[in-house]
Amino acid sequence: MTASGPALDPEALRQRAETVLRTARDRTHTLTSCVDENDLTAQHSPLMSPLVWDLAHIGNQEEQWLLRAVGGQDALRPEIDSVYDAFEHPRAKRPTLPLLAPAEARGYVADVRNRVLDILERTELRGAPLVDAAFAFGMIAQHEQQHDETMLITHQLRRGPAALTAPPPPDTSGGALPDEVLVPGGPFTMGTSSEPWALDNERPAHHRLVPPFFIDTTPVTNGAYAHFIADGGYTERRWWTAEGWAHIQEHGLSAPLFWRREGGQWLRRSFGVTEPVPPEEPVLHVSWYEADAYARWAGRRLPTEEEWEKAARHDPESGRSRRYPWGDADPTPDHANLGQRHLRPAPAGSYPQGASALGVRQLIGDVWEWTSSDFLPYPGFTVFPYPEYSQVFFGPAYKVLRGGSFAVDAVACRGTFRNWDLPIRRQIFSGFRTARDASPAEVS
Repeated sequence: MTASGPALDPEALRQRAETVLRTARDRTHTLTSCVDENDLTAQHSPLMSPLVWDLAHIGNQEEQWLLRAVGGQDALRPEIDSVYDAFEHPRAKRPTLPLLAPAEARGYVADVRNRVLDILERTELRGAPLVDAAFAFGMIAQHEQQHDETMLITHQLRRGPAALTAPPPPDTSGGALPDEVLVPGGPFTMGTSSEPWALDNERPAHHRLVPPFFIDTTPVTNGAYAHFIADGGYTERRWWTAEGWAHIQEHGLSAPLFWRREGGQWLRRSFGVTEPVPPEEPVLHVSWYEADAYARWAGRRLPTEEEWEKAARHDPESGRSRRYPWGDADPTPDHANLGQRHLRPAPAGSYPQGASALGVRQLIGDVWEWTSSDFLPYPGFTVFPYPEYSQVFFGPAYKVLRGGSFAVDAVACRGTFRNWDLPIRRQIFSGFRTARDASPAEVS
């Protein structure tokens, strides 16, 4: 088992927990130190919180779960619990709250972290579910990384010169690849009951019977999506669901978010830089409605969530489900584009070492991939440790995304990890790949 697996002894788990907490905090510092106080306190979009709200919210969640719930300590700042309750205040209203000023927020999160590291040092990492295998520490590291991704979205929405830089991802796509891969029909194990830091919606492991299907070898590219636009994709009612058509008509949508047409070419804005849209990269910032319409136009469909996971995890030789497409080892820079090492997806077909057993590429990292599935609990689902993480979102309003993006850290991304959002969302780092049913003749 790998570094976060159940076979680790308590000291190795302790070191693992400290490492992921420090990694998350380093990233939080990068995202909040590269702009001035005005940018930290401004609301760059009504869809997002001010960066300083995310910063203090990270500390408040860490205080509530690790200082109070695990460490049994008294509250440091009980008066701010309500201010940083994500369910009590919608994002658009958060600038009106009595937020901690940037310097005070930084001091607060640093104080909490220093106390947390002391608690980690003396906590026995077994027994109660919250501390067994350092779960609560892993949960808080994932929470911080998720808010780091949220803050990176805010940076993309922010106007003004670039505040963040990163080298481009390597182009390791190599030669031509088949357009699609056949995933054989039959049962596979979906979800997990053994991954120690898996969140409640990933549990429990259960069997699914999936008919044979074909799935794209790589995510859909900007170049392919531009063909959809040029062929009248946004003007042909027949490609869209009724809700999707009404949405694009109401908002005048005609291309992915941040794209614009100028001088006969498509340009995009990416973290403060305007550049030609690179045709070889996976398309980014498209809603579920747009992904679904493209798939219909292409004579295909979006994969279901179970199809996506089977393509990512199923090993036909052994019949088992892997932790990641490439196997059970934790991700490295050779496997996937994760952790904000780069500020864009890698060209389609990159990361051959990250391919699944069936040869499907870029299932982890680069872009979140929309599926056709609603966000629903697995059979036997149990809330843990609180209903607001997953349970309150279950239902047909939210669609499932899989695989992570370049903005996701490895601690918050695995073959079983489930993300969800409203089908209108485009500011997220979302893309997609398509699928189709396999005929009996194609699988014989």
